[in-house]
Amino acid sequence: MIEPARVTEVLDGRWPSLRRELRERLADSKPADTARLDVDAYRALVSDQLRELAAARHARLGFDRAHGGEGDIGGSVVSFQVLGYGDLSLMVKAGVQWGLFGGAIQMLGTERHHARYLPDVMSLDLPGCFAMTESGHGSDVQHLRTTARYDNGEFIVDTPDDDARKDYIGNAARDGRAAVVFAQLIVDDRSYGVHAFVVPIRDADGRPMPGVRIEDCGPKAGLNGVDNGRLWFDGVRVPKENLLNRYGDITDEGTYTSPIESDSRRFFTMLGTLVRGRISVAGAAGSATQRALTIAVHRAETRRQFRRPDSDAEIPLLDYLAHQRKLLPALAKSYALHFAQDELVHMLHEVHSTPEPDPIAQRQLESRAAGIKAVATWHATNTIQTAREACGGAGYLAANVLPGLKADTDVFTTFEGDNTVLLQLVAKGLLTDYRDNFADLSPLATARLVAEQLMGTVLERIAARNVIARFDDDDLRSRAWQRSLFEDREQHVLSGLAGRLRAAASSDADPFDVFNDVQDHVLLAGRTHIDRLVFDAFDAAVERCADEEVKALLGQVFDLYALATIEADRAWFLEHGRITSARAKKVIAEVNALCKELRPHAVTLVDAFAIPRQYLA
Repeated sequence: MIEPARVTEVLDGRWPSLRRELRERLADSKPADTARLDVDAYRALVSDQLRELAAARHARLGFDRAHGGEGDIGGSVVSFQVLGYGDLSLMVKAGVQWGLFGGAIQMLGTERHHARYLPDVMSLDLPGCFAMTESGHGSDVQHLRTTARYDNGEFIVDTPDDDARKDYIGNAARDGRAAVVFAQLIVDDRSYGVHAFVVPIRDADGRPMPGVRIEDCGPKAGLNGVDNGRLWFDGVRVPKENLLNRYGDITDEGTYTSPIESDSRRFFTMLGTLVRGRISVAGAAGSATQRALTIAVHRAETRRQFRRPDSDAEIPLLDYLAHQRKLLPALAKSYALHFAQDELVHMLHEVHSTPEPDPIAQRQLESRAAGIKAVATWHATNTIQTAREACGGAGYLAANVLPGLKADTDVFTTFEGDNTVLLQLVAKGLLTDYRDNFADLSPLATARLVAEQLMGTVLERIAARNVIARFDDDDLRSRAWQRSLFEDREQHVLSGLAGRLRAAASSDADPFDVFNDVQDHVLLAGRTHIDRLVFDAFDAAVERCADEEVKALLGQVFDLYALATIEADRAWFLEHGRITSARAKKVIAEVNALCKELRPHAVTLVDAFAIPRQYLA
């Protein structure tokens, strides 16, 4: 039997020493019984734990060396991912402080902001918030309503109505003393779009600043160690220097300047720099899913129920195919997403470690981050529920972790971007130079351009593939055959979407209806693209593996992931003539066979996640 540590070496990817260090730190800690704490006590505990983290490497990893950081952007995301094995309230609180608040200052500010704020952000001497979301404008950030009007060397920040209040803001209800506030920048009655400002919200004694109103969001379904609050601003004045001015500034004469002329392009460029938070959420979702699967697989290995005929020996739950079917395809997908996440973090590190990121690489990063986050968080929601059911009544006890994981991760599907919106961003991100070309076009002109570009690029790719490769019936585990299905499905869905857009754009249809009528197709295009990227990431990870025994085991896990994905979407493959009904049945049988083959390795595969034992039931 393969030792789990040999698989862990592969899972640790590009940051192995950091992962080991962080796991050791987690192993030295003792999880608190948070289920018995009231909200106030839970928030106080998490705040104390955050101060302990501030004294360790975690807080410094992602920040510039010039200000006391370590300059390891990828390592900072890996750190959040490992924190996801423990209390997710602490992970989110840390993410707000060092990922969102500090990250916004680093990515949207300039040297004057870095020198003034970042040392105190890292040390937690300046607890902060990330005040973007409004009650009336969550996903539609470009049209949020908070205003920052320039007035004689200052900005006056106002909340015009309750729909414009900043809502669900982590760190706001209890601990935050400053916020990065996103608002419409107005000079001489002209709006230059959304910009970010550092706005003090509490004084040193914890009292709200003049003009700032703060309200607690109250208890939530989960993550109650995070103090989410609401913010209103009534004529709050901040100095001109508090504008985070990397992409837009005000001269001493009161004139707005920006290196990016288009308001829309400037907005998307600013937003794109903040992609780190989205990637961190995907990683934490993966960690929570791995934790749930580890608990459920160990339970299924030790829990025995019913006897074999003519035997007194009871049968472990994991020997039942139905139970294998619940857990092992989900485990295979978790492996696939883990490797996809590792590639995504490496991509982030490469793109954002340069002073001026390449715009094409930045767009690819944003698209991939949006899709991986959506797929990983939906997978977490579904798998944690499955794990809870697989553990029966024991899985419903708070002491056995799963109810807390279910509650804490549920919101992951909608924060850092609603998943439905994110998959649409993936589909749009497939278009060459989308933001450069589309930023200032009308919706109907955009639809026409989408159709022309998408048809051209997709049909060109399809022309090179006249027929899908034919394989013998015993070739279901052929990587080439599996890849052909993933790639062809992606290309066919995109070409079909382009055809629908072309037909709609050539008519006099209302621009809104043009897009609304193909929204299901857009979402499918995003999902199939991410499925193919995840497939490629798993393939690359297996090929890199130098340990031949581990490589063979991961190859089986890969086969299970690929065939289970094909099985789940076999209606599409059948409807479009990609597989026959007989072959579809063979896929089902092969998934069953792989579950049985991997059953003896199930504990090894979950133990390879190397989650400290005290964080399991």
